[in-house]
Amino acid sequence: MLKTLEGVYRNGKVELAEVPKDVCDETRVLVTFLEPQATELRACGVDEVHAAEMRARFATFAED
Repeated sequence: MLKTLEGVYRNGKVELAEVPKDVCDETRVLVTFLEPQATELRACGVDEVHAAEMRARFATFAED
C-alpha cells in the first residue's frame, strides 16, 4: 500500500498536513524533498480574491 501526504520539514522533523488513515505506528516511510518554486497563480486561473481565501486556509498550518 502506498500513500502520499503533503507536509513540511521544520526544526528537524517532518510535519504532515493531515493524519494518515489506516497506517500503523512504526510504518516505514520514504521522504522526498522538493525544490521550492514559485507558482504564477493568474496563469492557473486564480484571481486575487481566491488567492486570499487560500492563504487564509493555509495560515492554520503555519500556526501549527
